Order: sequence, then C-alpha cells, then structure tokens
Amino acid sequence: MAQHPSHSAIGRRSALAALAGLAASIGAPAARAQAWPTKPIRFVVPFAPGGTSEIVARSVAAELTKQLGQSVFVENKPGGAGVTAMQEVARAAPDGHTIILTHVGTLAVNPYMLKNQPYDVNKDFVPVTLLARVPNLFVIHPDVPARDFKEFVAYVRKNPGRLNYGSAGNASAGHLAMEYLKLVTGMFITHIPYRGTGPQLTDLLAGRTQASSAGMPALGAHIRSGKLRAIAVGTAQRIAALPDVPTVQEMGYKDFETSQWYGIHVPAGTPPDIVRHLQEESYKALRSSAVTERFATDNAVGGGGPAAEYAAYIAREQAIWKNIVERASIKPD
Repeated sequence: MAQHPSHSAIGRRSALAALAGLAASIGAPAARAQAWPTKPIRFVVPFAPGGTSEIVARSVAAELTKQLGQSVFVENKPGGAGVTAMQEVARAAPDGHTIILTHVGTLAVNPYMLKNQPYDVNKDFVPVTLLARVPNLFVIHPDVPARDFKEFVAYVRKNPGRLNYGSAGNASAGHLAMEYLKLVTGMFITHIPYRGTGPQLTDLLAGRTQASSAGMPALGAHIRSGKLRAIAVGTAQRIAALPDVPTVQEMGYKDFETSQWYGIHVPAGTPPDIVRHLQEESYKALRSSAVTERFATDNAVGGGGPAAEYAAYIAREQAIWKNIVERASIKPD
C-alpha cells in the first residue's frame, strides 16, 4: 500500500522550492549583468569629430573595450542641437548595447530652449554616470585688437555686432558659455553655430570668426602655438595648464562659473543591473592610467560615481541653466 507523504514533508519541500525560487530571482540580475555585453556597444556622440566630447568618449571607450571584452565603438551623430542623436538612442533597445554621451546642452538647456522635443530627457533616458568636467576657456583670434579679457569686453561694447563667435552648435557647451558671458558683461557678439568643435575651430583659426569658448582638449595646442589667445577661464579657480590666465570671476563678475560636463545615459527600461555594471566599469576606466594621464593634460576632472549622484547633478544644472536660458533669451538659431 502506497504511503502518502506527511504534511511536514510537503511543507519542507514547499519551503525548499520557495528558497530555490528566491535564490533564482536574486541571482537573475547578477546573471544578466555577467552576460552583458553580448555584442559590440554603440557609443553615440551627438557632435562632429574634433571636440572635447569625442576626446572624452574615445578615451573611455578604449578602456571599456579592454575591460568588457567587446568593442565599444564611438559613432559621431551631429545635428539638431543633439536632438537627432538623443531621439535615436531613446528609441534603441534598452539592453545596454546602445549608450549616449550626454552633456549640459542636451540635458540642461535643450529642455528649456527647444519646444516640443520628441522625448523627455528625464523620463526617456536613465543616467549612468558623470564621466568628466572640463573647464571652459574663452579665446580670441590674435587679430582681434585686445590683449586681455577687459580689453576684449571694452572693444565689443564699443563695436556691438561687429564680431562673431563660433560654437559646436546650438546648446553646445561653448554656445552656452558665451551666451552666459554676454549676459553678465552686456556684450553683443553674433553667434555662428557649426556642426562640431572641429569645424568651428577651422574658421576661428582662419580668422573668419573672432572668438569662441571650448575646452582645453580642443584649444590647448592652438593656445600654445600662439594661433589663439586665451583671455579667461570659466572655472572658479585658475587652471594649472594656464596659470597666467585669469578667471571671469577675477575680472569682477562674481559667481560666474561654467564648465563642460559629460556623462553616459542609456534608454529608459535598461535593467538596473546593467546600468550598475556599466557605471562600475566606467569608474574603473576613468581611473586607468591612460585616461587619468589624458584628463590631467586637458585639466579634466574625472567622475565615475553612481547613477543617483549623476541624476542629482543634472537636476542642479537644469535649475541653473533654465534661469540662464530665460534671462539670456537663448533660442535655436
């Protein structure tokens, strides 16, 4: 006669089955994170080659490629003040194989400068980590009859609208820095947007535009060669690479501070474990000797902190730039 299992035996089996299920559910995210990436990772940069954004992206991508065992390839996709690239990535599969380099323009300015964006930067993307903050420099062509910042401001005030400045495009870090500077100094200088830092530097070096703001990575060699004249830095303190160049604050504009910053975002819906894994690998990449040495040369400050920290940073920057966009009436050209 067959014996039926006792209630206690059934209870033990149920408990064991529940524990096994719990263990499996706990282990699932770790398993997904370990499995990622399963193919090359597309790292979209919403600007043309030749600027600080590409330098930051390629430096980090090279280290991630070594660490992850899959190619992390940079794809430059300029246009539309970054909207073209952002829209494409927002629609990409949320599996960690498409990431985008985000920055002050796409996250903190476009939402207030552009009407009817085809995505919501705070809902359709997930922040991963801040990669770098790069000091903004203000430079002029040597043909401009001004030896320093004060002389430049005085010259522009006496000749409103006579000079042009170039930027990497609408809502690029350089555009924002110059408009902020115009706001506090009362200068009128015309904005000429380009499709990236590289193209705008070509015209600046040729004297077809007369001023610009960009990061040390893009401008350093031209300053050292004398092809461009650095007149101020946007950070609160002077930078080591240009100890004789004053800050805008030193020139009497209290609390003026602006820097370029870059981070990584992924499409909304990307599993949290993959976001965390990418953040951890980015932190490791940023502390590799290759990246730290390059960043030190360019006076860039590396990031790498958790996603929540980057999200909080973005929220602060959005509050600041919302005010500046409104006060300076920054509009797409």
